Amino acid sequence: MTGLEHFPLPPHPDGTHWPTEAWPEGDLGHHVDQKRLNALLDRAFADEAPVDIAETHALVIVQKGRKVLERYWKDHGPDQTYKSWSMAKSITHALIGILVREGMIDIHGPADVPEWKEPGDPRESITLDQLLRMSSGLRFVEEYVEGIPSDVREMLYGSGRSDTAAFAASFPLEHEPGSFWSYSSGTTNIVARIAKRALDTDQAGFEAFMREELFEPIGMKSPNPWFDDAGTFIGSSFCFASARDFARFGTLYLRDGVWDGRRILPEGWVDYARTPTPQPETHDGLGYGAHWWRGIAGPKSFSANGYQGQFTVLEPELDLVLVRHGDTIGEEKIEALKAWISEVVDCFR
Repeated sequence: MTGLEHFPLPPHPDGTHWPTEAWPEGDLGHHVDQKRLNALLDRAFADEAPVDIAETHALVIVQKGRKVLERYWKDHGPDQTYKSWSMAKSITHALIGILVREGMIDIHGPADVPEWKEPGDPRESITLDQLLRMSSGLRFVEEYVEGIPSDVREMLYGSGRSDTAAFAASFPLEHEPGSFWSYSSGTTNIVARIAKRALDTDQAGFEAFMREELFEPIGMKSPNPWFDDAGTFIGSSFCFASARDFARFGTLYLRDGVWDGRRILPEGWVDYARTPTPQPETHDGLGYGAHWWRGIAGPKSFSANGYQGQFTVLEPELDLVLVRHGDTIGEEKIEALKAWISEVVDCFR
């Protein structure tokens, strides 16, 4: 699907049961730099949160299909559901993949967006692929700082909240489609509505699709997806779940979209997610694929990233999934947090 070479995704180890019901437990092993790892964990989970990375509420690490580390901060635990924020974008990517598997969507054809169907509308040529790669060319201000104009805040909490996709689809082109990368939560809600339209269903039907085709087959019992008043999954931002369930979702992608012998995502879909999309090199110091980020824990890694430091990180070379939830706000702290995550993963090399 991509035409590019990627580091191979590791198969599930023989003799290790799939975590559909419960996670098999494992040891850190002699290959892990436990002294360095313990120092990183002690700092992150100190009674008083460190200034540089702020609060870490949950950390789950899975290696070779086994849960080898799990830690929670005070007043948090494994039964809680944690904010996804933009990790929900990667869940939206999975839902589109399922529709591709069923032959219900063509990502390279014009996107099914009613607002763009008027004759001569320059947005009519935007493809679903360009939306998934944040390269549609649509104007949209992704800003979370109070006092600065923000389309994403207006969409989630202001005039756009009742119909997030219609709000996002109303914006004009700022660049030629496919020529410019610009991160946009509005884009993902357009994509989520495209998925709903492909199924020709209502909110209840779409949630049933999410559970029956994605969550239940891989044992995700905790997800709480949010919908707007128009019945569209707010796939940009809102799918609460436990840290263990986010680790299951990461494992699905690390296993090339196959779970216990069942293909959930079409062949090549994970490689499509991690294929580079041209973007400004300065953006967060990371690369971007298709609704997944690239490079937080080394060049072979890819990740689902969310606001305030929510991360599901996959490192295929180490057969490792790391999930981190917390409350980290501010660019400098996020940069420090990404460095901390990279150090934690390095302890397993």
